[in-house]
Amino acid sequence: MEHPQQPFFNRGPTPFARFLLFSLLALALIVADSRFKYLTIVQQAVAVVLYPLQRIALAPAALSERMSGFLVTQAQLTTRNNGLEQQNLVNAAALLRLEALEQENARLRGLLDTREAQSQAAVYAEILYSHRDPFTRRVIISKGLTDGVGQGQPVVDAAGVVGQVTRVYPWASQVTLVTDKDMTIPVQVMRSGVRGVLYGVGSDGLLELRFMPFSADIQTGDRLVTSGIDGTYPAGLPVAVVQEVERNAASMFSRISAQPAAGVNRYRQVLVLTAASAHPANPGFDEPSAPRKRGRKGG
Repeated sequence: MEHPQQPFFNRGPTPFARFLLFSLLALALIVADSRFKYLTIVQQAVAVVLYPLQRIALAPAALSERMSGFLVTQAQLTTRNNGLEQQNLVNAAALLRLEALEQENARLRGLLDTREAQSQAAVYAEILYSHRDPFTRRVIISKGLTDGVGQGQPVVDAAGVVGQVTRVYPWASQVTLVTDKDMTIPVQVMRSGVRGVLYGVGSDGLLELRFMPFSADIQTGDRLVTSGIDGTYPAGLPVAVVQEVERNAASMFSRISAQPAAGVNRYRQVLVLTAASAHPANPGFDEPSAPRKRGRKGG
């Protein structure tokens, strides 16, 4: 059986004819799309079909960009976080110093107000350190003989009586606090006027008003001020606040505990009242008056 012989070269339209045909077809499609919008639906359909392929083709570049961005952002956040933590520590330290300065300024203003309220001279001093004996309540302040401080002078702060100067050095002084067990202060109850003697017990936050009669008009919350009868403390200085009153029928005296009004174990700034208050002479030391001469009776 014989097969038809195939031509060696396939013959068809020439390349120029193909170019001309496709050019005319392209021009026709362009005119139809621009003037009549016939190919919009076709374009949308083709875009929908090609969109997944475009996303797949762009996925490696997008993933690489996201990874590099994540690493850069993580490094920036770590650096920024470390910087913010350091700045936070610096700001916290500055805030603590600012709060300390504000409290110190408030205490200084209180001391100035206390100084103006007193009619006698005062010397500003700072507490340097506490006494070495743990069984006493004594401190060393920064002013001494060269500043006019003398033994026996009262020491106060913005809240009340701190203690009394018990030893004086050229440039420093020793102050015995009101809470010392050997310290006593004559006081008076502001509300009722009852007078008594306040004793230290050796504890920073506790004082005792001893030997008060069972019927004494003293209540919890009463303010105790200096009575001024001892000639050392000016009258009217706050000393303590009554904390507890215990009355026992089996005892002649009430047990009264009080809390110091001043910051005996907290603050650093104090005032030393250097001028002694004037007191009248003790009547017991007055000179006896001359005896009256008896007149003669007329005879």
